[in-house]
Amino acid sequence: MKRGYKKATIRIDVSVGESVRIIRELQGLSQEELSERTGIPQATISAIENERINLGVERAKTLARALKCHPAVLLFPGWELKAAA
Repeated sequence: MKRGYKKATIRIDVSVGESVRIIRELQGLSQEELSERTGIPQATISAIENERINLGVERAKTLARALKCHPAVLLFPGWELKAAA
């Protein structure tokens, strides 16, 4: 690391539902478009994003394929991997 620079450490907590919404919106998809890609009803996607129902592993796999990300990104959005000592 260069002298005078400090590694950024600020993190925000993101819920599972928020991670789904953020990734969907970053890709410019509406809930309806994501529903069409996945076969998951739009009302269910809304409920997931608003934390009214759990995402679950199978839905995470389906959404991850449509959103082109790993299911863990959706299921564990706040997970921080510590480097081995």
